[in-house]
Amino acid sequence: MGTMTHDAHARVPRVGLLVALVAAASFGLSGALADGLLSAGWTPITVVILRLAIGAVCLTPFAVRDLRGRWRTLLQDWRLVLAYSAFGMALAQLGYFSAVQHMPVGPALLIEYTAPAAIVLWLWMRRGERPTAVTAVGAVIVAVGLVLVLGLLAGTRLSLPGVLWALLAMIGGAGFYLLAAHPSRVPPTALTAASLVLGSVMLLVIAATGLLPLGASAAPVAFAGGDVPWWVPILALGVISGGIAYSAGIAAVRRLGSRLASFVGILELVFAVGFAWILLGQTPTIVQVIGGGLVLAGIIVLRLGERPAVATTGTAEGLVAESVSRS
Repeated sequence: MGTMTHDAHARVPRVGLLVALVAAASFGLSGALADGLLSAGWTPITVVILRLAIGAVCLTPFAVRDLRGRWRTLLQDWRLVLAYSAFGMALAQLGYFSAVQHMPVGPALLIEYTAPAAIVLWLWMRRGERPTAVTAVGAVIVAVGLVLVLGLLAGTRLSLPGVLWALLAMIGGAGFYLLAAHPSRVPPTALTAASLVLGSVMLLVIAATGLLPLGASAAPVAFAGGDVPWWVPILALGVISGGIAYSAGIAAVRRLGSRLASFVGILELVFAVGFAWILLGQTPTIVQVIGGGLVLAGIIVLRLGERPAVATTGTAEGLVAESVSRS
């Protein structure tokens, strides 16, 4: 009996790591799928709305199960749900997919992933929460990596709209991290499902104003391996990069804890670059690979510099430790 218990516990981390890898790969696939749709004539807001809506359909049964009839908790934490929908879902994803329309997938996601460093800087300036030496080193490494990724030293001409959209995605991601530090009585699946629904509604309202128009095309979507019907990437985006990604991400956090799961979630960057290479032919240069490696290393150093304890919630340490992948 003792041996069986030991074996069961030994399997849990491996299963958790596998689930976390599935989540990272599923999230990382979204950029390449969206890029193909955008090139075929779809608008970013249309792609995001469909991804959120399909993801909500996939996740809602699990959310209903976890709520167990406690619907009032959603109303009690309505401010958190609303803010989570606006920043973590609508702004982050619209910014990222709009950036992909103007620049390669890898650099766009790397800019968005600087959110933890931006939070550390913001809390230092706003609240006087001085980062640790390790955290400061991590932020510097991230900055150097971004300079190489964006080709600033080589005089590469940047797409200003792409960079601005990616920065908006970063702000959305930063909002996600800040909100993740707030305790809530809403189960993670219910919070995510409700936010997916509300996020899609918010974007529909924006689209109705004509500020960001809806647009779709029935033309085949071209990828490096050939053309596919438009509904294939749409379903993959909603089911794989929406429903499966969020479900696996939540399951990974429950098995591994937020800190370890967030470290594994960093691999989303690697998967995103890999899928962009395979599906879109976006081959990174050697300098960009080095820069991307520095960004990855910098994010890891940033998170190593933070305290994993829950007691740090609300500080720079707690915010970074509580992060979960959400792109």
